Amino acid sequence: MSSRATITAALRKLDKIAASGYYIGLHIRFAAPLMQFQTYPGEWDEFYSQNGYALRDPTIAWGFSTTGACRWSALPIPDPFNILKDAAKFGLVFGLTISHGPISSRTIASFARHDRELTDVEIEQISITVRELHELTEPPENLSKAQKEALRCVAEGDRHAEAAAKLGITESAFKARLISARDRLNARTTAEALQRAKEYRLL
Repeated sequence: MSSRATITAALRKLDKIAASGYYIGLHIRFAAPLMQFQTYPGEWDEFYSQNGYALRDPTIAWGFSTTGACRWSALPIPDPFNILKDAAKFGLVFGLTISHGPISSRTIASFARHDRELTDVEIEQISITVRELHELTEPPENLSKAQKEALRCVAEGDRHAEAAAKLGITESAFKARLISARDRLNARTTAEALQRAKEYRLL
C-alpha cells in the first residue's frame, strides 16, 4: 500500500471515532503545519477563523507545552475566551487533543464528539493513528538527482516533451520521475510536490 493510501485508511479510522470531526496539523513549523486534515463543521471552521481563535485556543497551547493525550474536560490550560464553550454550540461537545513529536516539528490533533467522552480504548487507538500519520508524513531529507531535475523543469515551465528533451530521456521516463517525486513527497499532484519540495528546502 502506498503512503497516500495508508494515510487515507488512517483518516477513515478517525472518521468513525470522531463523530463531530477532527483537525490534524502535522509537523507544525514556524506556526504552520506542513500538512493538515480537517473535518469539523464548516460553520465552526468559519466562526473559529473569524474570531482568530488559533492564537488563543487552549488545545493548541496545551499541544505546544507537552506531548501525550488529554480530554478537553481535563485540560490544565485556561480558556478565558470560552473557545471550548463556543465549540460545543457547533456540536464539538466532548473532545480530545493529541500532541506528538519534537517542538521543532510538532503534530497537534483534536477530535470531537457531540454525544459522549471518548473512551480510553478510543484514545489509545487515536494516539496510535496520529503517531502513524506523523511518521508517514515526515518530510524527506533529500530527493534524488532525477527527482530534483524533473521538478526543476516543471518549475521553469517546461512541458513534458520539452523537459524530456532537455534531460535526454523519453517523455515516459520523465513522467516516471515526476510520479516518483510525488510519492516521495506524499503529494497528490506535481504542483503540490513542487510546493512541498520548496517548503522543505529540497530544491
